[in-house]
Amino acid sequence: MLNLGNINLIVMELSVYKSIEKEAVSGLTFHNKVEPEQHEDLRHQLEQATRLGNGYHSKVSIYFYDDEGPKRVETTIWATGAKYICLKGGVWIPISRIIEVKF
Repeated sequence: MLNLGNINLIVMELSVYKSIEKEAVSGLTFHNKVEPEQHEDLRHQLEQATRLGNGYHSKVSIYFYDDEGPKRVETTIWATGAKYICLKGGVWIPISRIIEVKF
């Protein structure tokens, strides 16, 4: 379930996420309060994706919400912190906006 203030929406199927290039992530905004339902093993997914990114330069698909709606990007995760993940080029995505990581 996605909580947008007084509006509750069911999380959409992964197929409706807009695919974007990794270079476009730096232009996205994350100002609105959005609380998407996250995969129950998201933290584990992020840690595993970070190990794959650092050790093997492996790309993963990250499903997340920016202020305009659901997005999907295929890229390498270089670091996972307490509140954000870091992609190549120092681009950050808030973990609170990530739904799932697919390998």
